[in-house]
Amino acid sequence: MLRARLLTALVLLVLLGLVLFRVSALAWQAAVLAAALVASWEWAGLARFPGVSRVFYVLVTAVLAGLVSWVSAQDSAAVLKVLYAASILFWGAVAPLWLARQWRVASPALLALTGWVVILPTGFALVSLRATGPWTLLMFMAVLWLSDTAAYFSGRAFGRRKLAPAISPGKTWEGVAGAVVAVLGYAVLLGQWASPDRGAAGQIILTLQAGWIPLLLVMTALGIEGDLFESWIKRCAGVKDSGTILPGHGGVLDRIDALTATLPLVALLVLEKG
Repeated sequence: MLRARLLTALVLLVLLGLVLFRVSALAWQAAVLAAALVASWEWAGLARFPGVSRVFYVLVTAVLAGLVSWVSAQDSAAVLKVLYAASILFWGAVAPLWLARQWRVASPALLALTGWVVILPTGFALVSLRATGPWTLLMFMAVLWLSDTAAYFSGRAFGRRKLAPAISPGKTWEGVAGAVVAVLGYAVLLGQWASPDRGAAGQIILTLQAGWIPLLLVMTALGIEGDLFESWIKRCAGVKDSGTILPGHGGVLDRIDALTATLPLVALLVLEKG
């Protein structure tokens, strides 16, 4: 299992680097759409939609993505702001309550809507941030990778107090502390690195100024929330992973759970500051 996990991670990293830095904007959009459709298939499975309904859900997801793309071509700022605001509202107000009360939602309509709120803003955020610059997107994605890695190792080394035992027994407050320390170090280093000649990524850091470190800490907290939310949805569905497409890692949703809760917020801030 560990060997498969490491090999898959290496392949994914190489593919991401190639697609992120080497392909056209249109090809990047196609790759993001493909990932979003796989994620919507997995979400429909977690929602226990039957076969035909599951296929229909993926098709509707594709139609919604196309509709938002078409509308955004007419007035990109307005429609994307609404989309990102819906995501922020969900992760800032709805998801915390959902987790605190450990809701087991049976309504297909509510589950379908939740899936779109989780997946679609993330996909458009990936496109928006990459359009700002590949290094910009990579810089923000690295926050979640670093947070997750630090939480894993600090939790294994020092973990005693469970963060949410009924949702994800493996997560601990010590792991959260490790994630915060690692992200703080990352934020400080990037803050020292940023300058007007560092491209879009450096300019964004300078534009955010005093809000830079708070933003990365908020991303850390939201990333943990996104991880916990997907864990709860999987627990309700009675499955360990959202899918099997990634050997050793599960499904696409398992890999983007932290991104779904964070990237729309970042994309909105970059859009507003731009």
